[in-house]
Amino acid sequence: MLKILIAEDDRELRQLFSHVLNRHGYTVVGVSNGQEALDALDTDFFDMLISDIMMPVMDGYELVRQLRDVGNTTPVLMITAKDAFDDMRLGFQSGVDDYMVKPINVNEMVLRVQALLRRAQMINDRRQTIGDTVMECDSLTVTVSGESMILPQKEFMLLYKMAAYPGKIFTRQQLMDEIWGYDSESDTHTVDVHIGRLRDRFRDNKDFKIVTIRGVGYKVVKL
Repeated sequence: MLKILIAEDDRELRQLFSHVLNRHGYTVVGVSNGQEALDALDTDFFDMLISDIMMPVMDGYELVRQLRDVGNTTPVLMITAKDAFDDMRLGFQSGVDDYMVKPINVNEMVLRVQALLRRAQMINDRRQTIGDTVMECDSLTVTVSGESMILPQKEFMLLYKMAAYPGKIFTRQQLMDEIWGYDSESDTHTVDVHIGRLRDRFRDNKDFKIVTIRGVGYKVVKL
C-alpha cells in the first residue's frame, strides 16, 4: 500500500486530507510542521509528500529545499493559501512537483496525487511513453513509431523532464538549474537554443508538442 506524508499545521485540514486519502486506499501519516516532516522522512519511506507552505518551525519552501539538496526525489504536492504567481514560482523553484491553492476540492487532490505517483513510477522506470513516442533514459533514445534516434544528453534530459509532467509550465531558470546545475555559468538563453533544436527534431511528432509560455518558460502538451 502506498504511503503518503502530510505536513499541515491545521489539524482539521490534516484530518480531512488523511480521511479522504485513507478512503482511496493510501496509508497516511500526518505531521504539523516541516521539521516533523523531515524527521518522519529520516525514519520511514514515503511515496509522496503533501505540504502546506506556512507552518511553524519550518515552512514548506525550506522543507522541500532541504529534501532536494540531499537528493530526495519524493514527489511533493504543495497545498497553500498563497495564490500569487511569485509564491507559486518559489514553490516550483524549491523543487515542488505540483501546486494547489486553498480552498481545494479534495477529489481534485486525489486525482493529482494519483497523477504524481504515476509520473514518479515512470521516472523510476527510466522510460516514458506518450502515444507512439518512447523515451529511454539509459540510452538517451527517443523512438517514434519504431524509428529511433539518440539525442544529445541535455536535449534528452530537457524533453524527458517536461514530458514527465505534461501540461506543467517550467520556467527557463528552473530548467537551467535542474538540467545544467545551479553552478552553471551558462545563461537561460541556452535553454531556448536547446528547445529550438527539440522543436526541429519533433516538428512532425503527432504525440506531443512543446509550447512556449511567453515571459515564463515552456511546457510539453499531449496531442
